Amino acid sequence: MEKQQYIDRAEHVLYKTYNRFPVVFDHGNGVHLYDTDGQEYLDFGAGIAVMGLGYGNQELNDAVKAQVDKLLHISNLFYNEPAIEAGERLLKASEMDKVFFTNSGTEAIEGALKIAKRYAYNKGMAPDYEIIAMKHSFHGRSLGALSVTGNDHYQEPFAPLIPNIRFAEFNNLDSVKALFSEKTCAVLMETIQGEGGIYPATEEFIRGVRQLCDEHDALLMLDEIQCGMARSGSMFAWQGYGVKPDVMTVAKALGNGVPIGAFLACGKAATAMVPGDHGTTYGGNPLVCASAAKVLELFEKLDIVGHVQEIGAYLWEKLDELMARHEGVIVGHRGKGLIQGLEFACPVGPVVTNALLEQKLVLISAGAKIIRFVPPLVIEKADVDEMVKRLETALQMAE
Repeated sequence: MEKQQYIDRAEHVLYKTYNRFPVVFDHGNGVHLYDTDGQEYLDFGAGIAVMGLGYGNQELNDAVKAQVDKLLHISNLFYNEPAIEAGERLLKASEMDKVFFTNSGTEAIEGALKIAKRYAYNKGMAPDYEIIAMKHSFHGRSLGALSVTGNDHYQEPFAPLIPNIRFAEFNNLDSVKALFSEKTCAVLMETIQGEGGIYPATEEFIRGVRQLCDEHDALLMLDEIQCGMARSGSMFAWQGYGVKPDVMTVAKALGNGVPIGAFLACGKAATAMVPGDHGTTYGGNPLVCASAAKVLELFEKLDIVGHVQEIGAYLWEKLDELMARHEGVIVGHRGKGLIQGLEFACPVGPVVTNALLEQKLVLISAGAKIIRFVPPLVIEKADVDEMVKRLETALQMAE
């Protein structure tokens, strides 16, 4: 079947909430994708930071296939072995106390918000308690997640949202202090803002917010959905700061393409909710947890954290060199590990499109003027070199 036929069929049946690129991907191998015409693409988007181990990892595939033949689903009315193993491995990696498996990152945020609300309720706080979130943040598309997403563009069509959410400036501790009061029950923020432009928290900021939460008996909740799972060069980005949250959310690379997320809690937050407070039909079922358990095992076995530190430093060097060659066109570079961004003086849409369609390079943006680099965590230096070569050609085409 011709590519356009696939696209026409998709446009006929799929709800129009995405403006997709005119490419139909068929399969992947390592850090490359292949479309239905057999053309090879170098992937530096990883399905939006999902495919940490790349495509076609045989050990992971075998684990998922074995579970398919064994047991797909049993519901959370019963125990299952893969959920126990995945939970043990995730708690060990995260240093947290309890985990609840969800179907997505957005659902993990919903669970974190419920912990915050239940915690406030348990303390006997008045029902007008408040949660502090950050401007330019992104936490998901459900109504609860939208309520704490600091972007009017996403929120306006769906108002009114959850009340009593206050928005501070990310990396501006004074703006957080100004919002804290006896009504504050939690602070929610990304450890590294993703959609907002690839902004890592400063050490002063994250440590200051932790101290404010401690002083006011409020929960610190960190969204590690995109920046977690070794992408920053630490297994979870907060570990690089030495600042432990009370609640953490994770998803994306946790399942390497299998839809799974989780919210985790420790200390006082780990016992905030009781049986009946939360649930999910599919979350934590044997299939997705078999994948997550194997992903976590392979991350440790392959020393993905160490690899990201090495290759992330190399990517940083090469992107800095690229920025120097295109002074005035590229105006900023930030990030950590293998979550980095280049900021451009003009919108990057034409560059991304040219890279994808002409140079066979998968890139994604983070806002109108930022190209986001979130490749599979298993890329090598040669892949970085090839990416820069193709991106530079795409830049020349767009100039």
